Amino acid sequence: MTETDAAPVRLTAGDPAPDFTLPDAQGNQVSLSDYRGRRVIVYCYPAAMTPGCTTQAVDFTAAAGELAQAGLDIIGISPDPVDKLLRFLDKEKLAITLVSDPDKQVMRAYGAYGTKKLYGKEVVGVIRSTFVIDAESRIERASYNVKATGHVAKLRRDLGLD
Repeated sequence: MTETDAAPVRLTAGDPAPDFTLPDAQGNQVSLSDYRGRRVIVYCYPAAMTPGCTTQAVDFTAAAGELAQAGLDIIGISPDPVDKLLRFLDKEKLAITLVSDPDKQVMRAYGAYGTKKLYGKEVVGVIRSTFVIDAESRIERASYNVKATGHVAKLRRDLGLD
């Protein structure tokens, strides 16, 4: 069995959040441990500058101020190279942290990479997922196979921010 054949991890509330250190759009190293003491939204998305991922990133940027006031930082993870993330941030005027996971190791650790349904077919790829991580680096909420459109509004409702 290859690693892509293996059933993906499914994190649930109370699980320790897998730590990571990945480069952001400017090439700076971003570690989950840097956020200890704060809550963090980590979301995994397939590809920068695609329609669904753009909608989601723009929605997170629009909500970033309110989320920050509620003590929540935002980190988006994709397999995109750093230079593409920088173009995405600039083009869409995004005000969130985006990091690059080209070998998909972090996304695998979160269960956000593996077999998924795409247009009725099974394919291996990024599973659009969102995790709320508490101040002690434990999973507070894990959502897999989320829809790009309307997801941030639903998350805000689920967190009691609406």
